[in-house]
Formats: sequence, structure tokens, C-alpha cells
Amino acid sequence: MSDTYPVSVAQITDIHLFADENQELLGIPTKDSFCAVIEHLGNLDTEIDMLLLTGDISGDGSPESYENLQNLLYPLRLPTYSVPGNHDCSNVMKEVLNLKLFSRRKSFERGGWNFILLNSCISEQAHGYLSIETLDWLDTQLTTLDSKPTLIALHHPPFLINSQWLDKSRLQNPEDLFAIIDRHSYIKLVICGHVHQEFQYQRYQVNYLSTPSTCIQFQPNSPDFTLDDKQPGFRYLKLYSNGDWESWVERVPFFYPLNLLNTGH
Repeated sequence: MSDTYPVSVAQITDIHLFADENQELLGIPTKDSFCAVIEHLGNLDTEIDMLLLTGDISGDGSPESYENLQNLLYPLRLPTYSVPGNHDCSNVMKEVLNLKLFSRRKSFERGGWNFILLNSCISEQAHGYLSIETLDWLDTQLTTLDSKPTLIALHHPPFLINSQWLDKSRLQNPEDLFAIIDRHSYIKLVICGHVHQEFQYQRYQVNYLSTPSTCIQFQPNSPDFTLDDKQPGFRYLKLYSNGDWESWVERVPFFYPLNLLNTGH
């Protein structure tokens, strides 16, 4: 492991905030569970350098939901980067997330790593797809950037997670993404959200990671929609300039009764 100081990243995903701060998602008050995550972040022994939000920030795409996000995250005073999820409204995100700490950059360097953020969303669709324009942009970025270790972030996983109902809404053209990744050996990590659970997949030398939601969790390996009773969480990443990395999921002590009566997602 490199002895240089790593860049520390907290990946936060599938927050599902609403215009109404008291609104619940399948029985969980999403603002309250998110506040528990923020409190946990603030109490970590190690310092965090940046936040990376991998989609479904909002549950209703409303301006108020993104304003709620800014108000809740602002006290952390951390640089924040984001990609949209299928429940987000990209245009509203761009308009409302305008405080200085919220960056609109989708390609940047930090701590000796390149970060590239992709929009995998299709309007009014749960599944993901990377457009030709997005793929061309990705290839151009990877070709022109210095060959530093690289992390790619998007909302939809480009891999199967062994849950039949969720796999239907994953990225629909993963082979197009893999074809580009295969040409660039310095890509180390691809991180995503959407599946509300921890998962890890390795393809050649690239590790693909999904991360728990800050609210409801989906039960792994379930053929049909099923909630899990695991606690909300986020992913912590330590990225070293020599390409080494460490990552683990932090669970947050927030408990709520599962609501199995409403299974809409």
C-alpha cells in the first residue's frame, strides 16, 4: 500500500429526498435517514475530502428536494459532485444545485486520480443507457487525460447483481461501456447506485462497486421486489496516487419498520 496521503471519498446514493421533508418512501422518512448518514459522516475519525452522489438524489424531481439536499449537506463544507438517477430531473438539478460546494464538473482530477462522471439516465425510464454522445465523450476524456488511476461513476450498474427484477433496470448497453474501458488500462474503479445494496464485481482488472441507499435497502438475490432490513449506508473510498485503493461500506444506526404494502419503485 502506498504511504502517500490518499484522497478520501464518500459515495452517497439513492437518497430520495422529497419536496415535503416529512414524506416517506415505503415507510422510511428519507430526510431523517439521510440526516443520520450526515451525522455519521461528521463523526468519522478520518477526514473526508469530497462527496460523490451517484443518483436518485430526489424522489420526485422537485426543486424543493434539491434545495433540501443543499441545506442538509452545506454544514459539512465538502466539495460535492453528482450524477443523476432515474428519479432525478437533470435540468432541475443543474438549476438548483448552485452553491459553491456543488460542482458541475464531470471530469476532474483529485489526489492523483481522474474522476469521470456519466449520465446513464433516460427520461421516464427506470433502466439506464449510455448515449453515443456520452460514450464518445468518455473515450475522448480517457484518451486526452493523463494516464492516472481513474474512477468512473454512474447511476446504473453495468453488471448483473443476481436479482431478476433489478437486473431488468440495469444499464442496457454495458458492452459499449466495457469496450471503451478495455482500451484504457489505468481505469481502476467503476462505482454506481440504483440497486440499494452492496455488491462487488470484477472484470479483468477493473472493480465494479454498488453501494447501499441512505434510505430503503433491497434484498440481495431476490427474484421479485423485496425489502431488506439492513441499515442505511454509504461507501467510503481511500484512493492512493499509485493506483492502490481501499473501500468499505459504513452502515448507519437508523431503524424503521419495513412497509411491504407499497412496492412501487
